Amino acid sequence: MNDATHAANATGLKVVGQRPIRPDGADKVTGRAVFGADVHLPGMLIGRVKRSPHAHARILRIDTSAARALPGVKAVVTSDDFPRVGSEALEQGEGSATLVDVADNCLARGKVLYAGHAVAAVAAVSSEIAERALDLITVEYEVLPHVIDVEAAMAPDAPLLNERLFTAGVTPRPTTPSNIAQKTVVARGDVAKGFAAAEVVHEGRYVTVPVHQGYIEPHACVAWAGADGQHQIWCSSQGHFAVRAMCAKVLGLELRDIRVYPAEIGGGFGGKTTVYLEPVALALSRQCGRPVRMVMSREEVFLASGPTSGGVVEVRLGAMKDGTIVAAEVTLKFQAGAFPGSPVGAGSMAALACYAIEHAVVTGYDVVCNRPKVAAYRAPGAPIAAFGVESAIDELAVILGMDPIDLRIRNAVKPGMKAVYGASFREIAFVETLQAIQAHPQYRAPLGPNQGRGVAAGFWFNIGGESSAAVHVDEDGGATVITSNPDIGGSRASMAMMAAETLGLPIERVRATIADTTAIGFSALTGGSRVTFATGMAVVQAAQRVVQDLKRRAALTWECEADQVEWRDGAAYCTDASKEVAPLSLRDLASRSARTGGPISAEVSLNAQGAGPGFGVHVCDVEVDPETGRTTVLRYTAAQDVGRAIHPAYVEGQLQGGVAQGIGWALNEEYVYDAKGVLQNPGFLDYRMPVASDLPMIDTILIESAPNPRHPYGAKGVGEVPIVPPLAAVANAVQRATGVRMRALPISPPRLLAALDGEG
Repeated sequence: MNDATHAANATGLKVVGQRPIRPDGADKVTGRAVFGADVHLPGMLIGRVKRSPHAHARILRIDTSAARALPGVKAVVTSDDFPRVGSEALEQGEGSATLVDVADNCLARGKVLYAGHAVAAVAAVSSEIAERALDLITVEYEVLPHVIDVEAAMAPDAPLLNERLFTAGVTPRPTTPSNIAQKTVVARGDVAKGFAAAEVVHEGRYVTVPVHQGYIEPHACVAWAGADGQHQIWCSSQGHFAVRAMCAKVLGLELRDIRVYPAEIGGGFGGKTTVYLEPVALALSRQCGRPVRMVMSREEVFLASGPTSGGVVEVRLGAMKDGTIVAAEVTLKFQAGAFPGSPVGAGSMAALACYAIEHAVVTGYDVVCNRPKVAAYRAPGAPIAAFGVESAIDELAVILGMDPIDLRIRNAVKPGMKAVYGASFREIAFVETLQAIQAHPQYRAPLGPNQGRGVAAGFWFNIGGESSAAVHVDEDGGATVITSNPDIGGSRASMAMMAAETLGLPIERVRATIADTTAIGFSALTGGSRVTFATGMAVVQAAQRVVQDLKRRAALTWECEADQVEWRDGAAYCTDASKEVAPLSLRDLASRSARTGGPISAEVSLNAQGAGPGFGVHVCDVEVDPETGRTTVLRYTAAQDVGRAIHPAYVEGQLQGGVAQGIGWALNEEYVYDAKGVLQNPGFLDYRMPVASDLPMIDTILIESAPNPRHPYGAKGVGEVPIVPPLAAVANAVQRATGVRMRALPISPPRLLAALDGEG
């Protein structure tokens, strides 16, 4: 029996903590699940996008006349078909953006800011005609100097992307424009005093490059502007309410006039929290009155949808000889892509969150450059910051001659402490997570020649937010749970399990579904590790209301008071000893619902507060081939403070998936640009992501000693933390194997071989 099951049984839980079969599994493995590109409507057209070949250019003229005249072409749009919009702030997934930037990213207005930037779109009766129409659209450009690298973009003489962009967060306000969109500072104590007291000072500079989320399903949607003014969108996204809001604002429509249906989603990891095609498809449909389907090619996904930032991380640590870190100074320089909004704010807050450091400052810079606008990617910003901080801490451990876990335990945050970014930690188990890795057999297993072992820790806040859910009791005594969060990591199963636990039903009697934007109350997107916590809270509260109603109905049937009714194991029991009545099951009460008040149902909308943060600690063993520079991951174990695992198999899968992505980020993945700023590897053949043969079995340890009391079943978010430690864990292992510290990712064979040969 697994540890999670032990924990569930210890608290009297019967469904939560078990491992039922995933409810969406059969449809997905048989190909029956409906994804964004699977929607077919009568009279549907095919939409295609014309994209810029230049990294930076002024648009002088767009001539669409020949494309419009081509037989079979039904609509052509450019940014002139979008209304002029303002610079109001938008919640764009897990990042930030302004309305004008979202609109300009969908269709460029005035300038193109990266190779692949959309400039026009067509809708035609076939894909072949649509492609011919794109070739007939002529665009006259004035090519401008471009800048790709983040530090080059920060230079005073760098080519300016936006002449109206002035650095925010600086006093006094700058009088000259800059590519530095914002400066953020997170600080406490007196850093100068801390470094003055330090007995050992270590500093390093660490570099990461943009990497893509690598979801299998490309962006896809179908849009239909109906004759009655109702606009409908079917899309694969992480938040169909967010799609509705962004489309409405970009196109100047009312929210009530847009209905968004959530299709299945073939991966997102933060990359499907914004819009690219949806407003364009809707604009095309509005022009011709027919439904329009748009699907990105894999090349377009890489060229025009957001990777995460590349960044430069500068770390300076001051410590005593016993390992106590007394001062820390971290500088983060993050690429935002063509428009402001990198995750440098979250990265700044997460950078030192694992450690109790009295004097610390983290300074972050959000920098625009001629790349696609970045999008969220699991724990946005935190993996980049952790790569620098956790690498520097490992180097400090070597200098001090300390075990790397002992050094982290000495400085670890504990319950009751304040994070550097200001929050007070309550129920956390970071130390227990460190100790679990230290006690794991892998940590003491012998290593062979050219092998090394690396350790790293990671943190993510986890969030709550707005969620809605409904629970309906069926006439036969089963239940249906309705939520409005697309299911990416198994939320349908966890929602059904929590409802079943609350109602006292077996999981087989509960079905979870996801409703469109007209069928359930508003919910924020699926992201930030919020759904099991926040939407789960709404589900449980709705189920609790159903239970109260069931008790009332049983009391009405028995002619007793409601407080004389108990609900347990899916049935009502009368506690009035004077009444000799048999228990009433949920099926009994459902069958007579018409005589006790009608349908049995409850809906809850809430703004969930009190999400519990998560901590993870990973250990990685590698072997490096000194002749080729190839790094092989031999063994990997991830431990995480998960609160309570609602569905342990899903939680383990989240840990394993984050590790797999982090290993790819550390060893192989990168965007490669030529001298003109054009991406050279926009496809999985040349953009090297790990496959099963590149990875060992990834072991997991679920730490459930600190459940979150603000959630009815103790849940914390688990999806973000697993990708935070791997970058540093791999780099630290490579250093231990080779004696060479790789401070720039990816640690690809040519780069590592050059470093081993003394050329790095």
